[in-house]
Amino acid sequence: MSWFEAIILGLIQGLTEFLPVSSSGHLIIVKELFGIETHDLSFEIVVHAATVLSTIVVFRKYIWELLQGLFKFKLNEQTRYILLLLVSMIPIMIVGLLFKDYVEELFGSGLLVVGLALMLTSILLILSEGINRRSKDAQQDRPVGWKSAIWMGIAQAVAVIPGLSRSGSTIATGLICGVSKEQVTKFSFLMVLVPVLGEAFLELVGGGFAASSSAGALQLLLGFVSAFISGLFACKVMIAIVKKARLKWFALYCAIVGVVCVVSNIF
Repeated sequence: MSWFEAIILGLIQGLTEFLPVSSSGHLIIVKELFGIETHDLSFEIVVHAATVLSTIVVFRKYIWELLQGLFKFKLNEQTRYILLLLVSMIPIMIVGLLFKDYVEELFGSGLLVVGLALMLTSILLILSEGINRRSKDAQQDRPVGWKSAIWMGIAQAVAVIPGLSRSGSTIATGLICGVSKEQVTKFSFLMVLVPVLGEAFLELVGGGFAASSSAGALQLLLGFVSAFISGLFACKVMIAIVKKARLKWFALYCAIVGVVCVVSNIF
């Protein structure tokens, strides 16, 4: 992988992370189209960590409010929200600890899995859009609860499949559970912080980046910077789009790309 390819992949990761279109799926599609080889998940971990850091920058004031409430050492609104986030992270942590090798195999499975998963993402988005529209009044400003946090966590764990959008799956699941679009979007972006940064930290202290990565230090650095900068832009601009736009347009995009991936894999 060249330095230019690392920058392009970083840009794609940053721009697609906050849209319900699967950033991991798009990384695989671009790598297949242009013959880019990374062999392991080190580069993916780095660029995902970069977009998580951009999320922290954008949500820094709200995260600081949560931490201030936490260190009051009593049950309050901020403490409850942090507990909800922690509960939502349990499924993805179980998958990461028990099924890491299998997940890595999925990332090497090619366009067929990505295409099928993108079509599943499309179905989830259409389903959640219909449910949300029918019960719009009942969902006005409805916050995330324990039940919806658990189901969103399960959706995030299943979305390790490349092509199955993490943000799309969690947002769709939250909407199906009755959470308002504004509340579910913010929760969806925050619930990924600890798992991704935790994975990057474990890879770093375990020497994975230095010992096993097929991408050099320069490529990892350029990919990180590229994903971070594009992630800052996307997080600020795209959050408003996701909250206000009709999800059916993202569903249509995922369906088209998914069909193209499946057809190209067959022929």
